[in-house]
Amino acid sequence: MTRLARFAWLVRGWNVAVILWGAFVRATGSGAGCGAHWPLCNGEVVPRAPALETMIEFTHRATSGVALLLVVALCLWVFREKPEGHPARRAAGASVFFILTEAAVGAGLVLFRLVGQNDSVARALFMAGHLANTFVLLACLTLVAHWCATDARLRPEAVSRFGWAFATSAIALVGVGKSGAVAALGDTLYPAQSVLGSLAQDVSPTAAHFLVQLRLAHPILALAGALLVAVAASRVLQTTDDAGARGGAWAVSALALLQLACGLLNVALLAPVWMQIVHLLLADLLWIAFVLLAARALSLPLTAPVKGGALARAA
Repeated sequence: MTRLARFAWLVRGWNVAVILWGAFVRATGSGAGCGAHWPLCNGEVVPRAPALETMIEFTHRATSGVALLLVVALCLWVFREKPEGHPARRAAGASVFFILTEAAVGAGLVLFRLVGQNDSVARALFMAGHLANTFVLLACLTLVAHWCATDARLRPEAVSRFGWAFATSAIALVGVGKSGAVAALGDTLYPAQSVLGSLAQDVSPTAAHFLVQLRLAHPILALAGALLVAVAASRVLQTTDDAGARGGAWAVSALALLQLACGLLNVALLAPVWMQIVHLLLADLLWIAFVLLAARALSLPLTAPVKGGALARAA
């Protein structure tokens, strides 16, 4: 693996860590730790004698700033090393755009005071949009790393063969992630006291806040998303003997099942902070594995061997 590819994976890993720390900020109610100030923290570049919530929020901002610098450095390196028209260049440019929009959404949450105990519709919409932007950013960074390690380009025949399955699954996973962000916000602001009590709140048409009622939608969407991912993975397993694609399909399937099990455990444990972080980590890993599988499958040549020995034909 080249130095550029290793750096690309490092940048992607750093961004995952920043995402998880952002979830910790939300789960601990520390989003207002710097007040309604951005990019300053309580009007200061570096807060003096900060409270715990301030340190948690300030750390997230600092690591996010480092992430921005790393993504820009990665983009410059890719444009220096890769020729014009290389897919890594497009993915790197998109990464810079989406990390800037990521910063803009984060700033909006602070400046519009959509943090702390705010339980408005606006905050829910911002959280859902934030998650969608995060997933697109992770996809771009993953593709940069992938295309820095290989020159395999997307092939029209492979897109024809697998494109519909991956496109549908990608939309579903983003939708599941957005519903998960809203559900996690509901768990933070309205923590359940028992599993049965939580279920009673979820189905109550009048007794619960809309954030609590929306929690029920997440597991339903998660199950549907897992099924669509399984369809895409099975499509790969049924039509090619490519070792990388088949291994990716099995990995994605296993992560989807593990994520469902983690979600059930999260509900059973009443969504403690550490479990919310683990749940989000698995969601990120599933998304990254899915993007890698899609990139591999959509670059398979027309003559890639199909299970059983026949030649692959574009569907």
